[in-house]
Amino acid sequence: MTTRSPLAPAAFPTLPDIAGVTLRIARAQYKNWDRCDLTYVELAPGTTVAGVFTRNICCSSEVELGREQVKGGIGRALIVNAGNSNAFTGYRGREAVEQIMAQVADHLSCDANEVFVSSTGVIGVPLPKDKARAGVEAALTAQPCSWEAAAETICTTDTFAKGSTASAIVGDKTVHVAGIVKGSGMIAPDMATMLGYIFTDAAVAPTLLQEMLSEATGATFNSITVDSDTSTSDTVLLFATGQAGNAPLFTRDDPGADALDAAIRQVALDLAQQVVRDGEGASKFIEVQVSGAISDDSAKRVALAIANSPLVKTAIAGEDANWGRVVMAVGKAGEPADRDKLAIRFGDHWVAKDGLPVEGYDEAPVAAHLTGQNIRIGADLRLGEGRATVWTCDLTHGYISINADYRS
Repeated sequence: MTTRSPLAPAAFPTLPDIAGVTLRIARAQYKNWDRCDLTYVELAPGTTVAGVFTRNICCSSEVELGREQVKGGIGRALIVNAGNSNAFTGYRGREAVEQIMAQVADHLSCDANEVFVSSTGVIGVPLPKDKARAGVEAALTAQPCSWEAAAETICTTDTFAKGSTASAIVGDKTVHVAGIVKGSGMIAPDMATMLGYIFTDAAVAPTLLQEMLSEATGATFNSITVDSDTSTSDTVLLFATGQAGNAPLFTRDDPGADALDAAIRQVALDLAQQVVRDGEGASKFIEVQVSGAISDDSAKRVALAIANSPLVKTAIAGEDANWGRVVMAVGKAGEPADRDKLAIRFGDHWVAKDGLPVEGYDEAPVAAHLTGQNIRIGADLRLGEGRATVWTCDLTHGYISINADYRS
């Protein structure tokens, strides 16, 4: 990994063992680097699964297959490789994925559709079948590894491994949730915008598990953006091994369903925000809050217009209190807004109201807020009750450097 992001947490968190989940890593060497680049997760029989996937039309075969696989509701294994996205690779890419699925399925004596595959890295290079076969074989026989090792293995331009955990009381049982994610660039909300995997030992029916993940995604993985680019490989999978011993959850009315739902959302939000904190070249974490819109959906579109604006993001990078750029972004969003009602703030300081600079506006406290690493921007449209929050990062020279050299 490159130099650790200044916004990174102090250390990888301590994640609990999840009964029914065994992690292993290996070297497939899809890219010319000296590191493990393949993570294998073996799941207990009966594990249920839910998933959300990119809406990018040029998606990978892994995504196309995964969309169909989750309909079966059962997952026995997960294979994730870094270094090659296997996207835009035609029938050769699909054959490579099907080979991996069959190889793992034969090892576990399960149906191939219960083996989920994800790939991340360079687009347009078919996954080499020989390296895939050797890498998977090495992973199947490797010693179990830590959550941190598994998280590091799936990284590409990430500067730190990302993990999160939470727990909940379901019935009379304590259940655990743990997750890892990779993502740093090509991040924009249109499902999940990275590769993320969440695991729980709770017993949950596939339909309810899918409902929980789909709803959690909107306020977490779909509320982040680094560069407005939606990856061809975006995937988030949620696995429930059922090993905690709780009475299986079938509906939201079942005891403990709300607690598990909250724990899943907590992990999803933490992982999503860590992706933003590792945005390529990022030096500042930005929260954009929009209120007073005609609806929550409208508010979110305005918030994303602000968060995706290169002019806003570069102003924050330069610690420039140029609130006119926020006004511009609100106006270009294509959502109902009234220039003469709009109010803008940085941190807790209102800089403009009713379409005018605040009387007696003092830029000093705003400038002081912008020197920090955690920046808050607010826009109140004063048209209705709609509100939304999204998270992004600043845009620096580092982003250009990383992406100019990405294939090297």
